[in-house]
Amino acid sequence: MPAAPMLRLARAADAPGIAALSRDRIEHGLGWSWIAPRVLRSIGDRGSNVVVACEGDSLLGFGIMKYHDDEAHLLLLAVPVHAARRGIGSSMLQWLERSALVAGIGQVYLEARFTNGAARAFYAKRGYREIQTLPGYYAGREACVRLAKDLWLASVVPS
Repeated sequence: MPAAPMLRLARAADAPGIAALSRDRIEHGLGWSWIAPRVLRSIGDRGSNVVVACEGDSLLGFGIMKYHDDEAHLLLLAVPVHAARRGIGSSMLQWLERSALVAGIGQVYLEARFTNGAARAFYAKRGYREIQTLPGYYAGREACVRLAKDLWLASVVPS
């Protein structure tokens, strides 16, 4: 079994790989909006964290979370097909959630394509609940499901 990939904050040099992975795994069929300059802006934004999972020089996933005063918005999270089902997405999500808690944020929101049952199941398994469906959210032609998780409630461990 391979060693767990290293998680770290993204660097400017990671932007093209993150953009390509977003294009291939998240934005397929919608047009490409998360191009390298946009990813680079998130990397440099003090109100965001961009985490990457790496093995050597290989990018095995990324997540981008934007922090607001009292909530966080998970903008993107992706793992390439060849690295799926290794716990990489879960590790990055936990890293981002812990960062939100440290910042005093207890609520995380995100959107997933309505038709993406795998993503919806992934987030449901990790305590996210579907709170709203928005028709035409993606490029005016595809619905999304908005999901939310209360991190403060989830971090309470029963005694």
